[in-house]
Amino acid sequence: MEPLWQTILQQLSAITGQPLPVESVRVQPLGGGSINATYRLAGGKQAYFVKMARGGKGGAATALEMFAAEAAGLQTLAAANAVRVPQPLIWGCVGEQAYLVLEYLELRSPRSQTAALLGSQLAQLHRVLSPNGCYGWDRNNTIGSTPQPNPWTEDWLEFYRQQRLLYQVRLACQQGYRGPWVKQAERLMAELATLFQDYRPAPSLLHGDLWGGNYGALADGAPVIFDPALYYGDRETDLAMTELFGGFPAEFYQAYAQAYPLDGGYPRRKPLYQLYHLLNHLNLFGEGYLGSVQRALEQCLQRL
Repeated sequence: MEPLWQTILQQLSAITGQPLPVESVRVQPLGGGSINATYRLAGGKQAYFVKMARGGKGGAATALEMFAAEAAGLQTLAAANAVRVPQPLIWGCVGEQAYLVLEYLELRSPRSQTAALLGSQLAQLHRVLSPNGCYGWDRNNTIGSTPQPNPWTEDWLEFYRQQRLLYQVRLACQQGYRGPWVKQAERLMAELATLFQDYRPAPSLLHGDLWGGNYGALADGAPVIFDPALYYGDRETDLAMTELFGGFPAEFYQAYAQAYPLDGGYPRRKPLYQLYHLLNHLNLFGEGYLGSVQRALEQCLQRL
């Protein structure tokens, strides 16, 4: 067995107190990850979910920091006691390969009650506020593999302008995606306050990247969320993300609204919050998302 897997087995045995003999271990590659390689590691009656990433330009330390931040995000979500998340167990690196090992949850297709449960539980999560009244988090993390800076900031508009929109626009320009849309983005960032008249969002605990691929269900229909890009911010950003890439069932939105009604200005701000994720997809996956970025920008400008 490769030294990487031997190291993982040794660390798991140390923290669980349950030895995993090499001869009984099975490693099964899993699909579905566009950023990292994923595996199911099983031995005896135990099973674990393993994510792996090579360091790339930043080296193994960068990949390890990404996984450490993900683990911290999962721990923070778990502490909120609102929505089930997989428990992070160990993370580290061997050579240029970084790894994160999580509790393995056998996920099924969502059942009839899953969407409504998730809606009410997400509302409960969003009632958890930042410990200092500011927006951001106590560490930076990633959204996909894109760095996501989270410096504590007192003003939400300043945070969203500088750490979300401007950061992604600069990345896009560095990758050569220039054109009239950049001027439109600059105008939008200069006039953000227009979309926030009489509205100051609470600094809610957010999943940060909540689309249909980042949630599932247990056998009893209970929802599970994973792959967070966690920070404290406007809860509308989580809701806006759920409406991208296919959206969630109507029961999800009905349950959320019943538990924690949204401000009446949410429809005006929704394209603004979706723009961040579309810019990130442009930076991660290429020019195919440029049209979506341009359409979202036009929608935002129409609402100013």
